[in-house]
Amino acid sequence: MAKVLIVGAGFYRHIYDLQLAGARAAIEAAGHHHDLVEVPGALEIPAAVALAAESGRYDAYVALGCVIRGETYHFEVVSNESARAIMALTLDGLPIGNGILTVENEEQALVRADPARKNKAGEAVAAALAMLDLKQKFG
Repeated sequence: MAKVLIVGAGFYRHIYDLQLAGARAAIEAAGHHHDLVEVPGALEIPAAVALAAESGRYDAYVALGCVIRGETYHFEVVSNESARAIMALTLDGLPIGNGILTVENEEQALVRADPARKNKAGEAVAAALAMLDLKQKFG
């Protein structure tokens, strides 16, 4: 039984709540336990994962949040840098499912966040658990 840490950014609370429901259901359906840590935004998620990894208390991580395109370059910075940092952590051997939505508008986010529709958070859990299995296979 794995211990999964969900690291979530609730900037768009209504979208995040849907993501959280989907992630929790997927973790529980797989028979694992989870904890939750919340951070202010998507850019803080990789740092929180790195800090938690130092503790050695978790087997896998799920990153949840949402970045919606606005009128400025900020969307690209947040989207690209959060993904880059998560990828760097995965290359260091951490099993992480990236469930940070990067979308054009709120409707796209709602479709992807809703557990009854696309459930991208559930997919992020599946990815984290698959990478954990692979890590254990090669470890």
